[in-house]
Amino acid sequence: MTDASRPGTRIEFRDITKVFRTGKKTLNALDGITLTVEPGEVIGIIGYSGAGKSTLVRLINGLETATSGQLLLDDIDVVGMSEKKLRSLRRDIGMIFQQFNLFSSRTAAGNVAYPLELAGMPKKEREARVKELLDFVGLGDKAGHYPEQLSGGQKQRVGIARALATQPRLLLADEATSALDPETTHDVLELLRRVNEEFGITIVVITHEMDVVRSIADKVAVMEAGKVVEYGSVYNVFSDPQTAVAQRFVATSLRNTPDMVESDELLRRPGRIFTINLTEETGFFAAAAEAAPAGVNINIVHGGVTTLQHHSFGKVTVQLTGPDDAIEKFYQSVSANAEVQEIKR
Repeated sequence: MTDASRPGTRIEFRDITKVFRTGKKTLNALDGITLTVEPGEVIGIIGYSGAGKSTLVRLINGLETATSGQLLLDDIDVVGMSEKKLRSLRRDIGMIFQQFNLFSSRTAAGNVAYPLELAGMPKKEREARVKELLDFVGLGDKAGHYPEQLSGGQKQRVGIARALATQPRLLLADEATSALDPETTHDVLELLRRVNEEFGITIVVITHEMDVVRSIADKVAVMEAGKVVEYGSVYNVFSDPQTAVAQRFVATSLRNTPDMVESDELLRRPGRIFTINLTEETGFFAAAAEAAPAGVNINIVHGGVTTLQHHSFGKVTVQLTGPDDAIEKFYQSVSANAEVQEIKR
């Protein structure tokens, strides 16, 4: 398979810009990107259409050239590198595409064999490696099938096997699951995580789906208008997003706060309603235990708790009825250690 003793690629962006010029018009696709991906990490690059995330990944393998700045792969600057040197560098980079990009005239085995043929690997050795790769992605029995005979998930597995063919140290996955249904997406992401864990390959995942980041990534960079506006561990960004765009992405994945219609319904109920950020230090349950003997009834009406990277967090919306002073004491106690938002009429 892949040589697990070789560490994954280290990637470092140093004040990278990319400007596209069409006639008199200019587009700042990337604006001062500074970011480091350590060897063996899985990083999710997330943003809405036009944020610059696909341009970012195309810089890594030299399909686009930065306008300014440095882009280091294991301390080698690829900005301005000659096409000849880039071809050599690309042998260490595997690509996985949204639309699979398989050759319709080649079988699954033929598609996986293609980069090995380009590399000049002898036929017998090539056949053994193709079999090994197809077995690894769970398609050993589909070697003779053509792409039209495969499901979307099977096509992407062939794509992953092909990307691993030359034993890369870096995988670039550009919207690799956006054409797949949720169950197939889960299976493909599990396979990519297995690739990362077994072989130590650095993986850069470009996506507009926070669930993809949540499933596979160690770190996440949130992009907007060509900038990285938020960066950190998946746990930190999910549990405490700092920017409006990150908050929108997290909300699509967690759904742990009531929407407008649900809020209107809650406001018809008696008492006060609070949405509370739950972390391991919140103290919500201790405050609830103190409030109960004082006559406060606490009803959980919405919420969800998630565990990421061995930490639990979430939000809970509660309806409190009872003596006003006891409810206020509960609010003050919880808000001392956690973010609390009151839903008001």
